[in-house]
Amino acid sequence: MSWLTTSNSVMYELAARNPNMTDLDRLTNLYWALCSVMRSEVPGDVVELGCNAGLTGVLLEMVLEAESPDRGLHLYDSFEGLPAPSSSDRYLREGDCKATESDVYAAFERWNLRPPEVHTGWFDTTLPQQLPDQVAFAYLDGDFYESILTSLTHVWPRLAVGGSVLVDDYCDREASPRAWDGLPGVKKACDEFFADTPVQARVLVGVGDLAFAEFRKAEA
Repeated sequence: MSWLTTSNSVMYELAARNPNMTDLDRLTNLYWALCSVMRSEVPGDVVELGCNAGLTGVLLEMVLEAESPDRGLHLYDSFEGLPAPSSSDRYLREGDCKATESDVYAAFERWNLRPPEVHTGWFDTTLPQQLPDQVAFAYLDGDFYESILTSLTHVWPRLAVGGSVLVDDYCDREASPRAWDGLPGVKKACDEFFADTPVQARVLVGVGDLAFAEFRKAEA
């Protein structure tokens, strides 16, 4: 079976298993964004911040094994659920979205993939010391203002030129009228961080209520 056929069937299955976190719009955008970075030979590893039970990580690893198997995949999560929300956040509550490290390893074993590097703890503790020296692609799914701001603060300086950061739950209704606006702290954190930072940014769209943005590092 070809990689194309395999990846399509996997995306359908992942979307069916957890549609709230891994719907087809997210997965197809992630697939093409990561493939673009890999095929451009941007140096560095791949990271996911807020991996939950590892289903999105499964797709990331499949792309790596097909396109650039010498790269590492690093997944980060507290595995205690979400932290306390700030005044900029709503919808989700402290402790929501809880999963375990065992869930992650079981997902990778289910699809016969090499296990990722899993980093357990809050982002402000793990990211300063446990990020790869160079990052080619990052998927940020932290849900809350402080989590996204912390993620960008540590990931962006290590992102290689030409690399991409894909941010889930970034809602810009002007650019994507159907985007879900449940987690406004995400956009606020991104807009504040990039206010004085040169970046190539675009809002992505899907057939549903996808709220996604890509931030690509350009030449200084």
